[in-house]
Amino acid sequence: MVFAYYKRLSRAQQRVYQKSDEMRSIALPDGMSIEPVIHGLTEALKREDRRATEVACQQLALVLTGNLGIRPVQVQVLAVRPSRTWGELHGLYRSVRGRGVPRITVWMRTAQRHQVVAFRTFLRTLVHEMCHHFDYELLRLPESFHTEGFYKRESSVMHQLVDAKRDLPKRAP
Repeated sequence: MVFAYYKRLSRAQQRVYQKSDEMRSIALPDGMSIEPVIHGLTEALKREDRRATEVACQQLALVLTGNLGIRPVQVQVLAVRPSRTWGELHGLYRSVRGRGVPRITVWMRTAQRHQVVAFRTFLRTLVHEMCHHFDYELLRLPESFHTEGFYKRESSVMHQLVDAKRDLPKRAP
């Protein structure tokens, strides 16, 4: 399946899109010790502590990139999501190709009510942005498109990070 914007891509971009679409998962190494980091992120969101949330996100990013053998990414957590007529921005990945460290920005509060984002939603946003980093650094794609394969990779990482049987809160109180 291709998304509507595929037709507007150059032939070279279409080849990258197709390659991205074919890759459906990212296998995280066995034995990664992420449960304490996930727990720390859960607790930081519960406390509505932006700085602690940022530290936990950075720790998770370091564990993932370190275990996958790719260069690290800097994670920044900001308070309220920016919004305009097009909607709310949940996360942003910025690559600086060959210059400096790539950066992920995620927001922990909704734009309208300024509520802390539900844990799973927040984690999925972080994972989504990490998947852009994986596209460039791990899969060596020259561009990171939102393909069906991209979303499958995102889901595969989420599934590995959060065991379906674990009882994690839906929203930080």
